[in-house]
Formats: sequence, structure tokens, C-alpha cells
Amino acid sequence: MTTLCSLMVMCSLVVPAQQPVASYTCRADTKFGRHTVSLRQTVDAQAPAVVRANTRFTIAVRLRPGTLPGEVKGFTLQEVRDLTLRLPIPANSSYVGAQLAGGSGLNSTPTVRLDGTTLLVTVSGPIPGGASYQLPTLSLRLKSGRPGTVVETKLKGTSYDDPGLTLQAKIKWKFLSTKAPVACYPNPNPALTRTRVTQ
Repeated sequence: MTTLCSLMVMCSLVVPAQQPVASYTCRADTKFGRHTVSLRQTVDAQAPAVVRANTRFTIAVRLRPGTLPGEVKGFTLQEVRDLTLRLPIPANSSYVGAQLAGGSGLNSTPTVRLDGTTLLVTVSGPIPGGASYQLPTLSLRLKSGRPGTVVETKLKGTSYDDPGLTLQAKIKWKFLSTKAPVACYPNPNPALTRTRVTQ
């Protein structure tokens, strides 16, 4: 299932200017067994290095184009649906708003919403196997907290039962089609952007 998981460019939603590699551990549950893989991906993102206390600022995330595989270890990948990325609102900040712009080949309108203290970015799809696509650009608007603190952006997820990224893959083997839920969590999960709050 390594090729299947390579489609998930959204896994590394936020990275600073030096573009470190974000890593996810993923598990696909299918009627043909469970498949566990590691996923690595870089994405362009920008966040200010320093902001004043109680000041609004934006993390801008620019996602790269991708292409789904048409085949996964002998199975035909028919489509992918319901990609959901979870991003916690960073400590020492408060949520102001978020918006998505652009995107193509998704066969749906991506959405972003706040669920408690977690931001959810969802692409319903379906995205056909073998198709090229462009995920939308995310602008996350925050308000800084007290001076002397640091706002660190990290991906959500600690285990398969607490995933930061999920999706539904539809695969076909011979004459049988089946859905395969995929759950991923960042491993390791370092800070991806850091903004220092000053007076």
C-alpha cells in the first residue's frame, strides 16, 4: 500500500521556509489484510518568525500538485474519498479564521471548519485513481497570546486510534471492489512552524 499512501500530500500541511520533511505512519484496513507504511512529504508554507502580543497573523500553506496511482500492489485504485486532515490550533494563540483557495481535479469543493480546538480540512472527492489533482491553499488566521511565548504549529495525531489524517480508498481486485479506510498519524511530530511572541 506504499503507492496508495503516496497520494496523501496533505499529510504535511504546514512546514516552515526551510521545508523539513514531515513523516506519517499510516495503516490501511482492507478485506485483504492490514498494510502499514511510512509516508514522507514536503509542502511550502510561510509563517512570521516574530509577532507582537495580541496581534493577528496568518500561516499561509501552499500545497503541491499530485497524481494518484492507478494501481496499488496488484490492486486497481478506483477512487479516493473523504480526505480529512486534522490540525490543532497552536498553544499561545487563538483561532480567528481559515479559508481555502484554488484546487483542481477534486470533484468537490474542499471545506475547512473548526471542531473544538482542531481545524478540519476535508476533500470529499471522489478523486479517480490515476488522476492528477491540486489541493487548495490554506490560510490560517491566528491571534497571538502573551509576550514571551512561542506559537508552534504541529500536526494532530498520536496513533491509529487518534489519527491526524484519514481517507477512504476504493480498490478492486479481479471482480471484487472494496473500501479501505486509511488512518495516519505523524511520527515523529516536531514543530513545523515557530512564531515568537514579543511585547
